[in-house]
Amino acid sequence: MYELIGVTKQYRRGRTRVDALAGVDLAIGQGDRLVIQGPTGGGKSTLLQMLGGLDRPTSGSVLLDGTDLAKLSERRLTAVRGQNIGFVFQSFNLIPTLTALENVETALVPLGVKTADRRDRAAEALDSVGLVERLGHLPSELSGGQQQRVAIARALVKRPKVLLADEPTGNLDESMRDEIVDLLEGLCEEHGLTFVMVTHDSAVARRAPRLATIRKGRITVKENRPVG
Repeated sequence: MYELIGVTKQYRRGRTRVDALAGVDLAIGQGDRLVIQGPTGGGKSTLLQMLGGLDRPTSGSVLLDGTDLAKLSERRLTAVRGQNIGFVFQSFNLIPTLTALENVETALVPLGVKTADRRDRAAEALDSVGLVERLGHLPSELSGGQQQRVAIARALVKRPKVLLADEPTGNLDESMRDEIVDLLEGLCEEHGLTFVMVTHDSAVARRAPRLATIRKGRITVKENRPVG
């Protein structure tokens, strides 16, 4: 699935060079579940962006099924993201003027899915996250947990191979946090997805089979004994 080889990411902060990633080597297999933890500014979100093709490394290779994302044209990279990778973010990123159904449909528009098929697939995805009765609701009419469920449905409606989540429970209380993590884990197992999640929450991290810790751009990976 993924193989990262010598990945670095450097940028400038004033006159200072910041090494967000400092020679990361990492392998993630098909169906793996990996959590990434680390201090603020340690490089964890940068690493997730590399996996999602949202940013390019300064050097090194980011291979997805043997294709180096770092070497693709922007057009081809956009196509790979659209077809293979689903994203879930802390802030939900829903369009406030669209209903839950319409928000989920937006993920299918760039793929050229016909209107009727988009609607059916979006409704099915919302049903899978327990929101079949909320199809016509605007984000403002939904709780935070329900909005995140819409965002998860939007990520999965494309039928991707990979699900990447950046602090998906960061805006939720503990009870809702556990519900959302249960949902993500269950859906990834059901669909055989590779799942990579960034979190600052140690209770969430302890549930993952593999835990990657990144500090000052350097990564260590250990096998976990999942809790929960």
